[in-house]
Amino acid sequence: MKIYTKTGDKGLTSLIGGTRVPKSSLRIDCYGTVDELNSYVGVLRDQDVNAPRREVLKEIQDRLFTIGAHLATDPDKDTRQRIPDLHAEDVALLETEMDRMDKVLAPLREFVLPGGHQAVSFGHVARCVCRRAERLVIHLSEESPVEDLVVMYLNRLSDYLFVLSRAMAHDLGVAEVTWKPRV
Repeated sequence: MKIYTKTGDKGLTSLIGGTRVPKSSLRIDCYGTVDELNSYVGVLRDQDVNAPRREVLKEIQDRLFTIGAHLATDPDKDTRQRIPDLHAEDVALLETEMDRMDKVLAPLREFVLPGGHQAVSFGHVARCVCRRAERLVIHLSEESPVEDLVVMYLNRLSDYLFVLSRAMAHDLGVAEVTWKPRV
């Protein structure tokens, strides 16, 4: 199977269901941003500090593929292709993992500046991309149906990525740099 099809050379692509849409469409931007996020989660999974969290991060990547499939499906077409399901338990897993990491972290009383270690910085970049994906999906939901769990998962995932960034800093022995506003 060849990876290139030449069918997108004129700026169009196909949704699951066969509908051709411009590559600049909001739906494509949504699942492209989720794909970008998935790549950053892969970078996080590859960090040595996350060795104990690799399975959870792989599970998150699997769920992001599920979300991408939902977003890539034409909601107006009845497709024969079975799309994987997203479940409330997927959101609960993120919450459980955040609670587990929070147990060893100092209470947060100030804003934290991203950085301190490359792995921590990657975590904050992933968090920002996740927030962008969430905003885009919410925008899409204003004009086309989007499953509520997709928005909920992305919202919780951005929280998870923030706590993960703090946990990586803790595990690496890196001091968090807090924001000291000039006033």
